[in-house]
Amino acid sequence: MKRSDFIKSGAALIGGTVLSSNEAMAEKKDNKKGETFKLDYAPHQGMFAATAGKNFVDEIKYMYDLGFRSIEDNGMTERSVDEQTKIGETLAKLGMRMGVFVVPKGGNGANTLAAGKKEHIDIFLKGCKDSIEVAKRVNAKWITVVPGDYQRNLPLGVQTAHVIDALKRGAELLEPHGITMVLEPLSDTPDLFLRYTDQTYQICKAVGSTSCKILYDAYHQQKNEGNLISLMDLCWSEIGYIQVGDNPGRKEPTTGEINYKNVFKWLKEKGYSGIVGMEHGMSKSGVEGEAALVTAYREVDNF
Repeated sequence: MKRSDFIKSGAALIGGTVLSSNEAMAEKKDNKKGETFKLDYAPHQGMFAATAGKNFVDEIKYMYDLGFRSIEDNGMTERSVDEQTKIGETLAKLGMRMGVFVVPKGGNGANTLAAGKKEHIDIFLKGCKDSIEVAKRVNAKWITVVPGDYQRNLPLGVQTAHVIDALKRGAELLEPHGITMVLEPLSDTPDLFLRYTDQTYQICKAVGSTSCKILYDAYHQQKNEGNLISLMDLCWSEIGYIQVGDNPGRKEPTTGEINYKNVFKWLKEKGYSGIVGMEHGMSKSGVEGEAALVTAYREVDNF
């Protein structure tokens, strides 16, 4: 089905049943498809592939038609230069923003910044340099950095100092280009060095650069520490980017325990005008899942 046909269709698939024309029109009105959201939510490739197809440029255009005004793409550096250029041109034409992509290779378990080893830092800095060139093609302003695992044979304070030193060098590369590396505390494994909001806040304060801020992913922080709004407020000056996913399950808002309507209302009242990355899976597949995804975001964006 063409993306334009999906939006204009007189019937919609909801909950596994086909609605009548009048019911479908009511559902369309409720979802306010095509209207922009109050916050700038950013889907990623594959979320609307059932309708828009597997071509990312086509999917971006469809995302725009649904009311989204930004995208994310963790693996942007792995795409060809030609594809990066086409994505950048499409975003510019539509007036959409490019969200985060991940700095390649640097800061994983095999070359953690906590170790303070020159060869590890060199890999990270090369990743920053490569990311600058990619960012130019897609007009990206944020790149994701994960420092890597604990270096458990070293005291925690020494590891933290090593991470700060490496990030200062990365920030020096990024500052002239107006690019911000956003540090993401994660919950995937207890081996990860960076896990908590206040820990990341302390590191960003020590780096002391506009090119080093926090990527606050509410899914990970609900698992790691909870108390989302209070901790965001305490660390607000260093938060540069938001990502979301409900918990448990890491699916769209309304599928878990996080009250995203309150979280998003707080972000709006706080004056947040940045991107809210949709860093999660979907509770249903196919066209039905796409409809459920949009419905969920319309619901939590209604404040």
